[in-house]
Amino acid sequence: MKVKRIAVKVLSVILALTMLVSGVSVMAASADKFTIKNPYANIDWDNINQYKTALHTHTNASDGDITLRQSLERHYETGFDIVATTDHGTVNYSWSEFKGSAFIGKALKLVGRTDFALDYLGNEGEFANGTAYKMETRKGDDYLVMADGREMLRIPYGIENNAVSVNAHVNSWFADFHNNLPSDYATAIKGVEKAGGLSVINHPGEYTNARYELFQEDAYNLSNPAYRYYFNKFYGFIDQYDSCLGIDINSKGDDRTRYERKLWDLMLTKAAESGKTVYAIASSDAHQLDKIDTGCTYILAKEKTSAAAKSALKNGEFFAASTCICNHDEMKQIADSIKKFYGETELYKELTDTIARYEADRLKKIKENDDGNTNVKYMAIDNEGYFNRDARPEITKIAVDDSENTIAIESENALIVRFIADGQVILTTKADDAVIDLDDYTDVVNGYVRAEVFGEGGIIYTQSFTLNAEEKEAQDSSFLNLGILDVLFAEIDRYGGLLIRIIKNLFN
Repeated sequence: MKVKRIAVKVLSVILALTMLVSGVSVMAASADKFTIKNPYANIDWDNINQYKTALHTHTNASDGDITLRQSLERHYETGFDIVATTDHGTVNYSWSEFKGSAFIGKALKLVGRTDFALDYLGNEGEFANGTAYKMETRKGDDYLVMADGREMLRIPYGIENNAVSVNAHVNSWFADFHNNLPSDYATAIKGVEKAGGLSVINHPGEYTNARYELFQEDAYNLSNPAYRYYFNKFYGFIDQYDSCLGIDINSKGDDRTRYERKLWDLMLTKAAESGKTVYAIASSDAHQLDKIDTGCTYILAKEKTSAAAKSALKNGEFFAASTCICNHDEMKQIADSIKKFYGETELYKELTDTIARYEADRLKKIKENDDGNTNVKYMAIDNEGYFNRDARPEITKIAVDDSENTIAIESENALIVRFIADGQVILTTKADDAVIDLDDYTDVVNGYVRAEVFGEGGIIYTQSFTLNAEEKEAQDSSFLNLGILDVLFAEIDRYGGLLIRIIKNLFN
């Protein structure tokens, strides 16, 4: 019996050692499952600046309601460090004086789109709030220097191209290029790349009419031929032209862009098949003063120069951020998470009230066969466009551990962090415990992971972390492009959907 007991013990030890070795092998295999392409890999978080940047804003040089002087004063008041003035069809050459052709402005004046009563800053002066300023040029860059020492950098050659096209808007910077003819995205994107600039596709939801969808499941549904066409076209341009960074995912209060995060996720999923990515900016697209601080982009750079800004944008070293959310599904998910982690706080009650108003407005539109989107939203700014919260969320560090397959996000003034992979929210954590271990999500993670950081002051979107990029081969991104004629697809789809809803309501 004693020999038998010894044999059993020996066998148990052998089995345990086998399981241990096997476990080590399994863990090693798991640890090797992912390689994470980190767009922030070169950021020294202890010695980096986060410059609050306006990449898309307007004045009365095109169809804005405000002068350049008024625009820059409000950007100063709301803490911007870098500003690109991007009027329709009008390249911005200076803040001191008007330069370039006045043709577009005068043409827009004839059709009532602007008064073209321009008010440039000169070399020095004083804003309406009494703040003195002067313009300085250093190493080719223009700076607006305030009396308190703060400076705003002017991004050169800002413009929203395609001034007289039908919503085919391309924002660009760093290239003395403009396109003012009735045209499609192609002319602007190709021209900007040839001239050495960078571009982004503005608020796609306005062009595709996705903003009119009452339910997120219908927006950018690729079984819909119209959405499939637009998706392939937008992605095709971004994939073929490196200078076209991506899309605007949240602008001007998010009314038009409420579903652009879904579009972005669809693009990221497709891009990840080739080991690539698509970048996202946020902006105010401000035509009025109260829109100026609704959205911005935080550029990560060591110095405030146009060269550093351009490099950061090319490399994805920036965050998109907004003070507004106009997406029902996102608000509902965030509210549920706030309740889970913090209870029924005042913020939770505010969110649920906003959601209820959104749902009531949407139901009203359905019953009345109203062809229009709801603009009920969560807002962290007041009705005058000024910040109305204690503080905005800020990402202070991102740590990626390739050996452990983890992504950790440190932040301030934040409540929750949501991790999205392949279009699905796979993990929501409290902001002070924002770490995802990809090994725990091998069944749902394939192409990429991105994060959203939410606080009372708004939301910040990271760029995506592409997975196993070096193992993937380029996929076909060819697409059909019918130019400005394809605007008809969006209109047919929009009113066709309305007609179907009317017919359904008649028989209900």
